[in-house]
Amino acid sequence: MFQINTGSAEPIYRQLMDQLRRRVAAGQWVAGQELPSVRDLALQLAVHPMTISKAYSLLELEGLLERRRGLPMVIAAGHARPAAARDRLESLRPALARAAAEARELDIPKAQALRLFERLLDAPDTGAL
Repeated sequence: MFQINTGSAEPIYRQLMDQLRRRVAAGQWVAGQELPSVRDLALQLAVHPMTISKAYSLLELEGLLERRRGLPMVIAAGHARPAAARDRLESLRPALARAAAEARELDIPKAQALRLFERLLDAPDTGAL
């Protein structure tokens, strides 16, 4: 359901938040859909429950999630439809800009970087090549 990169400079709670935002924007998760409990997700990802709780709480403050007393968190009602394609594409821009900058710093030819990106797009969610 979620994938975290423990070697990333980005905190785990932010990785979770970004994944949730992207899935809602893409329409993969819709309003009313229940999320795993803090404890279940913490066990699944082998992280501290406070990490999950922090991500959920911040997304609740943003209005993306809705807390229901005694029940699982859900995607908030205002997210019934996926975001427009141009908005989803624009949300990808920062990650691609970082990747482009790293490719230039590593002096990787444009054609090789594009081939790698295509392979990654075609690979299963594990990111394996």
